[in-house]
Amino acid sequence: MPTIGFLRNTSLSDSAELVAAFRQGLKDAGYVENQNVAVEYRWANNQNDQLPRLISELVHRSVAVILAGGVPAVFAAKDATQTIPIVFSIGGDPVRLGLVASFNHPGGNITGVSFLSTHSFLAKRLEILGQLIPAEAAVGFLGNPKTPNGLEDIHAAQSLAQSTSREIPVLNVASEQDLEPAFARLAELRAGGLIVGGDALFLSRRNQIVALAARYRIPTSYQLREYPAAGGLMSYGAGIADTYRQAGAYAGRILKGDTSKGFDHLRLLITGAVD
Repeated sequence: MPTIGFLRNTSLSDSAELVAAFRQGLKDAGYVENQNVAVEYRWANNQNDQLPRLISELVHRSVAVILAGGVPAVFAAKDATQTIPIVFSIGGDPVRLGLVASFNHPGGNITGVSFLSTHSFLAKRLEILGQLIPAEAAVGFLGNPKTPNGLEDIHAAQSLAQSTSREIPVLNVASEQDLEPAFARLAELRAGGLIVGGDALFLSRRNQIVALAARYRIPTSYQLREYPAAGGLMSYGAGIADTYRQAGAYAGRILKGDTSKGFDHLRLLITGAVD
């Protein structure tokens, strides 16, 4: 029975829907966990410094495929092996991040799914949020400066601030302990709204972020529909679960030996939706 290594930089408790979607993708490809495929799960619980150790465990288990969820997990997997196929699920641009050579020909041992909504939808999210708040009000941006994708988010927000008349102060949040001070800072700035970046840390703490936004009465725009499902105000972007279903199907294709198609065509999922 082949074994898939599943690595994500958050926790099982906030990723149950993603695991279910991944299993559905495997099933679509003809694989059912514990029947004709095994899955070894590793969770970093938002401690990215644990990722090298976790991926090393999977590599030493000689897994057939690695599913890496979140940009830090993908980089850890890429650094750990150049031979085991890696399938990623991320929200950032894999070419810009340096994970693959191009969309049509990723090269190396990496392919995957990206919904690319982190930067391309940012201006639209600001536009929609701007309809709810005063024109002169600042809009805070929650970003994680400790991850590559988080830095891309922050740079995109800073560029957007330069191209619009809206003040967009960046609030750096690298751990869950930074969330309360960030919202307190928003209140000090008298910000009229908030945009939450696409870092996996924020998705894993979505219940806390939604609760803080309600407590501080800050109209907040999110990247993924999982936030409104948790009680958030609105989102403009993709549903992340479907990327994991696609990634599961990719993993199944690779297990069947379909590596030529799997690595020559990078599947992009771009499904913008306003919730």
